[in-house]
Amino acid sequence: MTLKDLAQELNVSTATISNAFNRPDQLSPALRERILKQAKRLGYSGPDAKARSLRTGRSRIIAVILAESLTYSLNDAVASEFLSGVAEVLDAHGHTLLLLPGRGHASQPPGSANIADGFIVYGLMPNNKLLDELPAQRSLVSVDFDIEGCPTVHIDDTAASYKIAQHALTHLPKRPAIINLRLTKEACNGRVTSEHTLLPNTSTISRARLEGFHSALSEQGIDVEQVPLWNIEENTFEVCSPVIAEILDQPTEQRPDLLLCMSDRIALTALTLAEQRGIRVPEELRITGFDGIAEGQYRAPRLTTVRQDSVGKGRVAAQMILGRIPLAQQLLQTELLLGDTCP
Repeated sequence: MTLKDLAQELNVSTATISNAFNRPDQLSPALRERILKQAKRLGYSGPDAKARSLRTGRSRIIAVILAESLTYSLNDAVASEFLSGVAEVLDAHGHTLLLLPGRGHASQPPGSANIADGFIVYGLMPNNKLLDELPAQRSLVSVDFDIEGCPTVHIDDTAASYKIAQHALTHLPKRPAIINLRLTKEACNGRVTSEHTLLPNTSTISRARLEGFHSALSEQGIDVEQVPLWNIEENTFEVCSPVIAEILDQPTEQRPDLLLCMSDRIALTALTLAEQRGIRVPEELRITGFDGIAEGQYRAPRLTTVRQDSVGKGRVAAQMILGRIPLAQQLLQTELLLGDTCP
């Protein structure tokens, strides 16, 4: 059974059959339902996607290139919200989502990215090898980092970090500390020392967030060189825990009384470990996060954090790659959420 056969059987045009499968808004619900019902009865499953791709030069596939492994990205609350926003727009416009990992096992066969009509690159790539292999003539949008000559979707990480640090410093701490997320060129899951090299501003949003923290600290007359930095290599409880345990297990007179954390996952790990040790939050230790994930707002004490619209980031990136909005620099707004961990 072919499209032409079905059209003759139902006494409609081949374009009408095609619209029933690909452009349902062009038909009345009753006509589309009749066509799909008869197509199923006669064993016709729809236009051949491979043939259409060859004919039009379009696959209707959009690839999202992830900075992390697929497992990490699907389990991370921020990344999964972003992908949800992308998928929502692609679903609405009849496109398919292809996920390509930037880290971990190379599960995709060579050249698999070539089938995509466009690319959304999410997060700092571990290297540019995958990006260099992408077809040059396809549209590309980057999210949370910059690729020269390409439109980007960002939040103002420096301004957001400055705002939350400024709030946290209304009660001046004696021993503030900062916990970063992948800030050093060298692998470092622990205290940052003079032997470590910080990634440049263009490579990581963590550097922009650090700049915001430092600006707020400096305004209060705090020497930022004396504020200790710890680095987290992966935004998971398992990787955060040993670093934060090291911080909290210091003698009371050395232990920080304010932790400025670059993610909610880091902050929530710090909160959990503090509770396990009987450290009172916020009386003995104030904690701030960044991201605004649901978990931080549903537990008690509620996390003080910056909310970024990760779903919105995904929607905007997908709309740009589909040509629904102009390919341009997009800067999304953030919101300060005042919770109980740093009132």
